[in-house]
Amino acid sequence: MKTDFLRLAQQMMQRMRTLRWWGIATAIALMIAFPSVLTACSGQPSNASSDNQIVVSILSDPKTFNPALSTESPNVFNLTFEGLLDQNPMTGEFEPHLAESWEFSEDKLNLTFTLRENLKWSDGEPLTADDVVFTFNDIYLNDKIPTSSRDILRIGAEGTLPTVTKVGDRQVRFTMSEPFAPILSSIGLEILPEHALRESVETLDSEGNPLFINTWGISTPLSDLVVSGRYKIDSYSVGQRVIFKANPNYWDAPQPIVEKVVWQIVPNTDTTLLQFRSGDLDVTSVSPEYFSLLKKEEDRGDFTIYNGGASYGTSFISFNLNTGKRNGKPLVEPYKSKWFNNVNFRRAVAYSLDRDRMVNNIYRGLGVPQDSGVSIQSPFFNENIKGYDYDPEKARSLLEAEGFYYDDQGKLFDKDNNLVRFNLITNAGNKIRESIATQIEQDLEAIGMEVDYTPIGFNILVDKLTNSLDWECHLLGLTGGNEPNSGANVWAVDGNLHMFNQNARPGTDPLTDRQVSDWEQEIADLYVKAAQELEFDKRKEIYDRTQEIGSEHLPFIYLINNFSLAAVRNKIEGVQHSALGGPLWNIEELTLSTTDSDLKE
Repeated sequence: MKTDFLRLAQQMMQRMRTLRWWGIATAIALMIAFPSVLTACSGQPSNASSDNQIVVSILSDPKTFNPALSTESPNVFNLTFEGLLDQNPMTGEFEPHLAESWEFSEDKLNLTFTLRENLKWSDGEPLTADDVVFTFNDIYLNDKIPTSSRDILRIGAEGTLPTVTKVGDRQVRFTMSEPFAPILSSIGLEILPEHALRESVETLDSEGNPLFINTWGISTPLSDLVVSGRYKIDSYSVGQRVIFKANPNYWDAPQPIVEKVVWQIVPNTDTTLLQFRSGDLDVTSVSPEYFSLLKKEEDRGDFTIYNGGASYGTSFISFNLNTGKRNGKPLVEPYKSKWFNNVNFRRAVAYSLDRDRMVNNIYRGLGVPQDSGVSIQSPFFNENIKGYDYDPEKARSLLEAEGFYYDDQGKLFDKDNNLVRFNLITNAGNKIRESIATQIEQDLEAIGMEVDYTPIGFNILVDKLTNSLDWECHLLGLTGGNEPNSGANVWAVDGNLHMFNQNARPGTDPLTDRQVSDWEQEIADLYVKAAQELEFDKRKEIYDRTQEIGSEHLPFIYLINNFSLAAVRNKIEGVQHSALGGPLWNIEELTLSTTDSDLKE
């Protein structure tokens, strides 16, 4: 089936194959474009095998077992749920999953999926077209449910959503108001069970919100979870581990060789390294600080370090630009809000950050400076973005031109005599981010700013960015891919991850006095326009402009793009590591060999 949409994806992949960085061929993997999510880790999640299981290390507990409400990565849903289709990380081809086929109408306004026969949920109930219709109409497209997925499905200037209808026992049709270029990249969302969740969607709490918003949290009895993926959650011990077991009702028989996946919760990357070196983990992301050490141990440790090229995603700092108030109280202290909303203040910060020093000292040369919210490897990346080279003198000049001044001790004050001091948060346990935060603290102190650096738990951090909105500056990352529309939830002015100026979510107290700037609205409008454009070159021009505006106004001050490195025990055979898919994306094809080192009393 060769539609314009598929040809567009293949054209993207062809352009990807020409990209090189520092002589290392970038991975040409292309995954389904889920909405951008916050990342707790600086690389791929780790994994390990013993007998017929693989053990994976993650930094923090899962935040939710409800895929529609998730905004963080890693999460459990790649193992436990599936969508209608997926995209092969190595070839970029769309592949059927719950659907066996799909077809566009001639005018590109209708997309019809045909489900596989005899699909089942993990509890044995049939998985049908009714589940697909329920998932989209009652959950993802329900404006009472705060899901990031809705933002990437909005179509055209009016932001209309597709109409989803059942047209046969196994057929579901998506009808669009106009052709929508990223539809295949946007529609592979997790399908959810109607029989298990409809009551929670239709029942409202005392404030008129669906009970679904609090359904399938991490305290939910695991027997209540109904999934469609290759694995289901077998056990969960808070702060210790999540164990996944093969789902006997999964559609793609036979059962995988890897019968169990174990996620060890290790809130410190140093401890993760120790566990991998001792053999307790079979796969781990390789951070730059440990690359040389692990490279020397490859033969003795019987593992291989895979390089997937430059990682997808972004790392950045961002200031809270929200001028809003909640219950009459400003989210940000008004005098600090004036600093943060001054574009030259943000530019001064950008000029003061020595990113080359970050690459050399923190990333050990295994990374490159980043200047755009679009991944370097994406065919939509704007190579002409100049960025902000390290120039502390220019930073000082910009600040002084805006009325800031220095006292005799070199400390920076605003024109109202307020000391420039703010709090910087990042997630605790991620050593790379903690090192970057320490350098940022030093770099900004060199231009007179006082930074109170505070590492906090990842789930607490996510809550601050999405619910309480109580923060000043954060250091974080977002997932990325080739299709920029996967970040529509970040750039839409009311998007679910528009974190630098986040609107109140459903179920939280509303905001007053929140303002949206002209440039902010322009980026949002351009994202809409790009999704309307089917021709690749014209789409790229539009996305180029969004990156130019982002670089000019700096809602995110981008930092470093690291290389995607993973160490995998050689007993795991069939690994095809890629920057997008990671080392275990083809887990159903992996086999586990038995060696002498596996034998224990």
